[in-house]
Amino acid sequence: MPNVQNVSTTQRPGAAARLSDWMRNRSWAIAMTVAIVITVGGLVILETARERIAAEYETALEARDVTVQLSTLASLLSRLSAQQNHFLLTKDDASAQDFCASAMQIRHSTQQLNQFYRSRNADSAELASFTQILALIEGRIGAGAVALQRAAPHPLDLGACGSTSEVNAADAALIDSTLTLLRDNEERRAQHALAASRADQRISTLCAAGLSALNIVLFILLFRNLGIQIDRQARVQRQLITQQEELDQLVNERTRQLEALGWHLQAVSENEKTQLARELHDELGAILTASKMDVAWANRKLKDSEPDISDKLKRALANLDQGIALKRRIIEDMRPTVLANFGLVTALRTLADEAAQRNNWTLDLHLPADDIQLDEQTEIALFRVAQESLTNAAKYARASKVSIALQVGDGQVALHIADNGVGIMPADLKRTHTHGLLGMRQRVAAHGGQFDIRRGVPNGTDIDVMMPSVSTATPSVDLPPSTPSRTPV
Repeated sequence: MPNVQNVSTTQRPGAAARLSDWMRNRSWAIAMTVAIVITVGGLVILETARERIAAEYETALEARDVTVQLSTLASLLSRLSAQQNHFLLTKDDASAQDFCASAMQIRHSTQQLNQFYRSRNADSAELASFTQILALIEGRIGAGAVALQRAAPHPLDLGACGSTSEVNAADAALIDSTLTLLRDNEERRAQHALAASRADQRISTLCAAGLSALNIVLFILLFRNLGIQIDRQARVQRQLITQQEELDQLVNERTRQLEALGWHLQAVSENEKTQLARELHDELGAILTASKMDVAWANRKLKDSEPDISDKLKRALANLDQGIALKRRIIEDMRPTVLANFGLVTALRTLADEAAQRNNWTLDLHLPADDIQLDEQTEIALFRVAQESLTNAAKYARASKVSIALQVGDGQVALHIADNGVGIMPADLKRTHTHGLLGMRQRVAAHGGQFDIRRGVPNGTDIDVMMPSVSTATPSVDLPPSTPSRTPV
């Protein structure tokens, strides 16, 4: 037995500690849940009390309105009696007409009250009392009209007064006492509704105060636990900041290496294009030229004796001419001879003229009259951007007009290209697989420039490039650059 008691005593503190740890770790969640439940419950209670108070105020206002109407009806009945007595004394027809006018007002007032008492707001006893009053009032009006007709020296037009048949005169005291009874009932109903609304207001105030006190206590507990959690998060945050700084350093290093690699690959690509263009010009050009000379010689020899063979040779000469033209076009795309021999301005003008002829464009050129001296890498970058832009305009823009502008000043050169086509969509600017745009951005950024492409107004595409007149691109120390050279084509 002692051993069992020791085991139980040992287990209980462990369970209590676990429960305490669980409560401490989850106390903020428990406090938040209880606060939400209490808040929602309090809001429901307050909303219910508000609706009850509103309904009670409406009841009180309605009872007061009915009381005023009953008082007005009593005053109209008094005025009716006064007008009847005045006619009996003076025999003035105007008093008879006033009597009928008052009768009409009384009937209008009783119609409004009748609608109220026949609604769900009035009980059966009140409805019976008011029905009795209606009969008494009609009897009073009818008896008064008959009295006027009897006392008048000549027949009166009392059609507005209603029935003028012989009826029993209504007891005015009974009418007044019944109206007083109804007014007292409505006054009590209004007082009862106001008292109930005041009680509901006090209850709502007590509920709001209790709800606020409970929420204050719960929020104190919540903020206490939040303070503990914030301290823990601060320690974790400091660790994350340290790790983030290390990652930032690593990312910056990798970014620098990638930028250097991109610059190096562009330089290598330009050098390979230059070398390939030179080989195509020297080797393939020599082969095609020699073949054309041989075929032309054979065609002259066989022109008269073998006309069929001469026709085949003429076709071969035409194919050789197409091959030479294709070779020249490929060389121009890889390493424009105009750019190498005549400079950027002439190269841009030639590129634009050829593109306009192929696509039936209207050109708007704003280029310097004389050629400008720029760094070779800057010239290549600007020419490639213009080449890619015109290619995109031909493929996707469906444009009819293209404008190109080149300006140099203050150590910078600016290139602007615009078309009036369908325009680039904002979603296309965010796509990562648009290698043409990425290539232009990378080429310009690698030489220290800025590249901006946007949708034109109202349509079309605008491209702006701003670069230093001397290239600021520097290769990585780990990636020795190749030295590009101009192509002597």
